[in-house]
Amino acid sequence: MLFPSLLLRWYKKHGRTLPWRGHPDAYAVWVSEIMLQQTRVETVIPYFERWMNRFPSVRDLAAASEQDVLNLWEGLGYYSRARNLHKAAHLIVDEFDGQLPRSVDALRKLPGIGRYTAAAIASMAFGLDEPTLDGNIRRVYARLFNVDIPADSTEGEKLLWNLAAQNLPKGKAGDYNQALMDLGAAICLPKNPHCDTCPLKKQCKAFQLGLQEARPVLKPKSKIPHHVHAAAVIVAQFAKLRYALLAKRPSRGLLGGLWEFPNGRVTGNPAKALAKAIKSEYGLEVRAGEELGVFQHAYTHFRVTVHAFFAEISEKKNQRNPRNLRTKESLKWVKLSELDDYPMGKTDRQIARKLLTRQKQ
Repeated sequence: MLFPSLLLRWYKKHGRTLPWRGHPDAYAVWVSEIMLQQTRVETVIPYFERWMNRFPSVRDLAAASEQDVLNLWEGLGYYSRARNLHKAAHLIVDEFDGQLPRSVDALRKLPGIGRYTAAAIASMAFGLDEPTLDGNIRRVYARLFNVDIPADSTEGEKLLWNLAAQNLPKGKAGDYNQALMDLGAAICLPKNPHCDTCPLKKQCKAFQLGLQEARPVLKPKSKIPHHVHAAAVIVAQFAKLRYALLAKRPSRGLLGGLWEFPNGRVTGNPAKALAKAIKSEYGLEVRAGEELGVFQHAYTHFRVTVHAFFAEISEKKNQRNPRNLRTKESLKWVKLSELDDYPMGKTDRQIARKLLTRQKQ
């Protein structure tokens, strides 16, 4: 029996039950595939369920504000995915009458949808005979066929896509692609794969040669840089209400469209460097006070340590007046009681929570 048939038989018995599988709406498949990019299934499930409850259709998503979209996405990371979902929803409503296009070519023209995602949607939502290749599938094929060139190289990617196309069972692409994903998630693990329980162990060339731990071959990783930032936690009282000064990040790039405490990259002593960093980034003159805390986070390509300090704006009426500060496009005074309404990255949310805890003491 050929391995696709063996795999499909295994999948029928052992496939995962997931909230987007068997969903009648292609929109659900699209949302799940975007959320699953570089994110574990266990993490995605509650986000997906909240998302579908809040935005049950493409039209609901298109009608939402970017802030509402980012708020619901907060904590899932890679925020460009949420912004692209929102942009694509507008295009789908305007150009496709609220229905996802059914062809791979049309899907790939939507923001945030690349080759893998377009093929996954086409096969799983529309039943088209399209091969796809995510991290799990890449690993399974690299072991099945003992691919000895880097799977993340241009040559390796081309070879693996060809293998995916050559072994695709016609008329069963959706289940087959999901079966490969499940096999990679449950058995063909990156480390210590459960080869003894794998339905494809007799067909797996790497297993037969004892090379399963050495596959897939990957290019050497470069050293991850580490950056240090100093953040100013500026709290003021206006009309008996306490406010914190937040800055909105540019719409594009890392954490685009999210809110943060004014900050900048520093060298040397963060407390001494804070004033210069805030002056450079925002044109504000501040004095650093007590340190609120030190917060660390690892992104894909770098790590960051943020030293957060309570700070005061220098005694200049034009700076202390909240109305004048609002004229600075990226700055806004926000009521402490409303901080949860402003989407933030993980580090700034930790700062906000610690600030609120301190204010209650």
